[in-house]
Amino acid sequence: MIRSKALAVGGVVGLSGVIALPILGAGNGLGVGTVALQSFPVPAGFPVDQFLAHWWVFPASILFSLVALASGVSGALFFSPFFMLLVGLSPSQAIGAGLMTEVFGMGNGLLNYVRQGVVDYATAKWLLVGAVPAVVVGALAAHVVPTALLTIAFGAGLLLLGAFLVYYDPPEECVPGEREGEFLKRKNTERGTTTIETTDGETYTYDTCWRPPGLGLATAGGFITGLISAGLPEITTTQLIVRCRLPPRVAIATSVFVLAIAAIAGAAVHALAATPVWYVVAWSIPGVLIGGTIGTRVGKYVPSEIMEPALGVVFAIVGVIVLASEFLA
Repeated sequence: MIRSKALAVGGVVGLSGVIALPILGAGNGLGVGTVALQSFPVPAGFPVDQFLAHWWVFPASILFSLVALASGVSGALFFSPFFMLLVGLSPSQAIGAGLMTEVFGMGNGLLNYVRQGVVDYATAKWLLVGAVPAVVVGALAAHVVPTALLTIAFGAGLLLLGAFLVYYDPPEECVPGEREGEFLKRKNTERGTTTIETTDGETYTYDTCWRPPGLGLATAGGFITGLISAGLPEITTTQLIVRCRLPPRVAIATSVFVLAIAAIAGAAVHALAATPVWYVVAWSIPGVLIGGTIGTRVGKYVPSEIMEPALGVVFAIVGVIVLASEFLA
């Protein structure tokens, strides 16, 4: 344990390393008491003042994770702009914190899909061949590209992803194979079939997809995700349905599985390339764990055909704000 000075924000750090904040006490009237939030050894150099000053990241993270899980949109689309525009992190810090937060936020959904047995692992391994190296390259590029260029790339990426959400129907509404075209139709035919038997009794049998288009899309999505922390699930999920004939439920689960592994690789690169912003992610990670739990329960009540286009408009607006902040500053 190390000795810490009293906090200027109204709390106290005791000599034992116990962080305590003033709260309303019980008993006669509204007396002020203190409660120890958690007893733990404070690491040397940990910015306790900054950590406590950013408490509001916690409720915001609950809200963002809830909306992301309920609508099926990548959580990093919320967190990276939030960290950049409101928390005040640099683009590379915001992207790294967004990926790190997303790794924990998708845990609930990923575990449910694996337990349900709806992941197409044969397709996933091919997507990972392109996604993992690409996300590593993108994450490294985020720390090499000048800040101004990275900000422009981030804003442009939000605009494109917003347009994608508006243009395409939600994955659940897409018709398998509706946009494969004659060339892909020939390539996707006579390659055998894939059968997925879920634990709840559903059986999905569909033509095994020709791998190169999915590999190419996963590579592009992985690089964009490493660079701006979002893009892989938005790009791959819909394309697996409309160009590779995967049923929506299987495509979504497979995409989440691929994103989980790719995001871990990207977050690790960001963490190694720069010091993670622990005073922020220490609030956002528990926030997404709570929000994700709620989001998986309320998602079935959210009309995705309204939610995704609406979010696409929001992300496009945020992209414009990011670009304007760079060009007009």
